[in-house]
Amino acid sequence: MSTRHFRARAAAVTWAAWHTLLRAARAKRDVVASPRRILIAHHLLLGDTLMLTALLKKLRLKYPYAQIVMTVPRAFAPLYAGRPYGVEAVAFDPRAPADFRALRAKRGFDLAFLPAENRYSWLARALESDAIVAFEDPRNKPGNWLVTQWRRFPQAPAAFGDIAATLVEGPPPPPYAPQEWLAPRCAAFERPSGPYCVLHLGASTMHKHWNPEHWRVVARWAEARGLAVVLTSGPGLEAALVRQMDPEARYAAYPGTLDLAQLWALLSGAAFLVCPDTGIAHLARIVGTPTVALFGPGSPIVSGAGEFWRASPFIAVWEEGVACRDQNRLFGRELAWVRQCWRGVDQCGNPVCMHVLGVERVLAALERLLGA
Repeated sequence: MSTRHFRARAAAVTWAAWHTLLRAARAKRDVVASPRRILIAHHLLLGDTLMLTALLKKLRLKYPYAQIVMTVPRAFAPLYAGRPYGVEAVAFDPRAPADFRALRAKRGFDLAFLPAENRYSWLARALESDAIVAFEDPRNKPGNWLVTQWRRFPQAPAAFGDIAATLVEGPPPPPYAPQEWLAPRCAAFERPSGPYCVLHLGASTMHKHWNPEHWRVVARWAEARGLAVVLTSGPGLEAALVRQMDPEARYAAYPGTLDLAQLWALLSGAAFLVCPDTGIAHLARIVGTPTVALFGPGSPIVSGAGEFWRASPFIAVWEEGVACRDQNRLFGRELAWVRQCWRGVDQCGNPVCMHVLGVERVLAALERLLGA
């Protein structure tokens, strides 16, 4: 073969290879523009998981015909049984090989979103996601290496739910309405017979526990208005909070005995809820229960109603000027406007942020909430 013919054939092969690559890239871009299958990969706590609702609604509005699959911790899966916004929630524990095998059966996604921790890019890639979208992370961690599209965290204060929705390009979704999420079925339990309110005493850290006497004042305030008082908490050590607040067992109580679907049912009939900044406050927003939430070390800017839940009957009670609420990390990213505190008991034995929340402020918030 002459040099001229060899060069001509080499040029033709090179052109064909580039043409194939460009065509594949164009096809991939078209798939991402109108994906058929979308994955949301995470393993978040209850409150953070429920705040992803804004992302779910925005995805459904932008891709009305796409199949949307989201991983959730096993205990949360029953809340999604009615498939809000047509989203299929799949129970997933990173430590459970059986859960991964079940997810592998669903592999083959056009687009994957990582709303919090980029380490779940390995899961998105293992499930054969063509494109992986995540928030920028300056840390050189392996989870960042598999991301194909980056989004920036907002530099202005915003709730996490609104932030998560910015993973998807376009305007924010319309505000949430409770009728958009069907109540899950739940096992039978003994429900209050008349008008009642719920005081949820538990939280994941003692730094969010409120003074037992303050809870008693709120209970007496509710009783004076004809409401029965129902006490709830999480299981385990949180159950002791119920005994501390009500040592004589005057009130109906569910000290860690209800699952999330049953808690939904209980909240749906309540006149109002008072609770610390915890996952139950976010569940009440999904249900539509009027809520006063006590923010100690947490931030109502990050974990509050934001824009998506701006129509929700929700009031955050907090003291903005607490100096030790000075940590500004959100899922590992440094954001100057985030003012929270994640100190443990060994670092802070006196949570001033909760002590300064007087009961008068909570009662005033209840007056405003119920008056509205």
